[in-house]
Amino acid sequence: MHIRTVRLEELPVLQDIERAAGQCFRDIGMPEIAEDEPLSLAELAAYRHAGLAWVVAGDTDVPVAYLIADRVDGNLHVEQVSVHPGSARRGVGRSLLDHLAGHATSEGVPALTLTTFTHVPWNAPYYARCGFRLMDDSRLTSGLRKICEREAAHGLDRWPRACMRRAL
Repeated sequence: MHIRTVRLEELPVLQDIERAAGQCFRDIGMPEIAEDEPLSLAELAAYRHAGLAWVVAGDTDVPVAYLIADRVDGNLHVEQVSVHPGSARRGVGRSLLDHLAGHATSEGVPALTLTTFTHVPWNAPYYARCGFRLMDDSRLTSGLRKICEREAAHGLDRWPRACMRRAL
């Protein structure tokens, strides 16, 4: 498997990966998350155009996972990272996070940030194993606060969530 930038014609594949990856939320009583539609093709294309969208591709060069990021308050913010269940538990997500960290370091970016569910094993506990640390609300930047507000408006605050940061 290798990491590369996403190709325009692969954007629908990213949506399929996210839908498949989201199904595990059904098993833990969060069917609303499983049913939530992925970003539109236009939104995904904007990440690609910004140079902030990568995939992990298998031997046949078909994506099995992806990561998109935003620039937020001087850091790179993980907007979405999804791994197809058929490729899960093989270090694929961690590889994408490490790739983003390398990209950020090459640009002189001091940290990666993300928002996540705190009580979902493959969310906050997983990100902690990948070097992210929970952020106290008093340390949230204005950009992270806006992201949290947008997520709350979307209904994600029905379950405990937090911001996390990985210093580089």
